Amino acid sequence: MPQSCPSTLDDGCLTQAVELPQTCSSLRSLSRQLVRQLGMLNSACGDQPLSPVQAHALIELDAQELSIKQLAQALNIDKSNASRAVSQLCDKGFAKSRNNPRDSRSSLCQLTAQGKRQLNSLNEQQNKMYQEILAQLSPEQIDQLETSLRQYTRAIDLANAQQGYVIRSLTQEDNPHIARVIRNVSAEYGLTADKGYSVADPTLDDLYSVYQEDKAHYWVIDYKGLVLGGVGIAPLPGHIEVCELQKMYFDPKLRGKGFAKRMALQAFEFARSQGFSHCYLETTACLAEAVTLYEKLGFEHLDAPLGNTGHDACEMPMMLKL
Repeated sequence: MPQSCPSTLDDGCLTQAVELPQTCSSLRSLSRQLVRQLGMLNSACGDQPLSPVQAHALIELDAQELSIKQLAQALNIDKSNASRAVSQLCDKGFAKSRNNPRDSRSSLCQLTAQGKRQLNSLNEQQNKMYQEILAQLSPEQIDQLETSLRQYTRAIDLANAQQGYVIRSLTQEDNPHIARVIRNVSAEYGLTADKGYSVADPTLDDLYSVYQEDKAHYWVIDYKGLVLGGVGIAPLPGHIEVCELQKMYFDPKLRGKGFAKRMALQAFEFARSQGFSHCYLETTACLAEAVTLYEKLGFEHLDAPLGNTGHDACEMPMMLKL
């Protein structure tokens, strides 16, 4: 099971803090029930002469020849468990191993002809079981189920990737570190001060003071004491019910781990708790990945910017209904 990436909870997020454990408890209960109903706690996989781990190993080895380390990674188990499963499959005649020509310290495992026949039998059994399950659902429900399971497994992968990182509120000591991240990322994408981008903001070196204002907040991602990114939320001047998503920057080490979406969702939750009905932002087309994320989060493009943020170079104003 993945270990959680800790996240600070502010006074405005107490409702979420109360609801989240209830949701976690419900999801844990459903996950346990699913594991039990699918027979994953049994010593054998249905009528097959295979344990659940052996069955999973059989499936992975059918796709390609694997080392013990590769199999362990594919099954998300420790190497000793993977080694034991392969050894048992070899004893049953379902698999065989050979010396790895690229690494004399390891061996490569593959299925035997008998193992392939056994896999066919396993697939027939499992396909029949799932056909019976899917017969209880409409085509729309099946599509919804597949989408939800993909989202669930993706969330698990991201939670694993985020282990060791801490999401917390910005402190005064963080000022030079988050400023460094913002300047480095801006330079990486050519968002220089002379072009009018936010890196030119005179407050960049003291963001802590900026986000001490009412209904404003800034979070950073900390990895072993090193600040690697952050995002802020603040009221949009002249628009009482509108906040602005600000200064979302991430060091390259963080990318691909799902932090941008997670941090944005946390900012939205805070904004709702502060009474905002909409979230505004300004971005630029050269930040293609960010624009795609904003669109997936539900932001819509506006014909013209709101207010005067001072970021004239950001030609893409967007708005989200919270």
